[in-house]
Amino acid sequence: MTDTDTRPRFDSATYFQAIEATVQARGLRWKDVSTQTGISASTLSRMSQGKGPDSASLATLAAWSALNPADFVSLETRTTEPEPLARVSALLRHDPRLTPAAADMLDQMIRSAYGRLADRTSQE
Repeated sequence: MTDTDTRPRFDSATYFQAIEATVQARGLRWKDVSTQTGISASTLSRMSQGKGPDSASLATLAAWSALNPADFVSLETRTTEPEPLARVSALLRHDPRLTPAAADMLDQMIRSAYGRLADRTSQE
């Protein structure tokens, strides 16, 4: 990558250092991390060598550590708040009272209504 390359980049080395700090702060060993997260020792070892994790491991480590992977991405334009529809969709899918089909149905209904009712002029 050149100095003029402005493509978004995930800094896996810095992310791993933050995970490592979490491990140390909790007084754990890497074997404990593997046991608690279900992430294989070989994946954790590859990460220690600067290789990025797969998406499932990244999400799992983010949930386990409470570190936001987005904080480790270089991006010229960064949004500070998620889109309201994205928040609603995520909340519906995490509601234990809804089946996946019910959450999907509600999500579609809300998206449709939102698309018709949202004030498009405020986005300009």
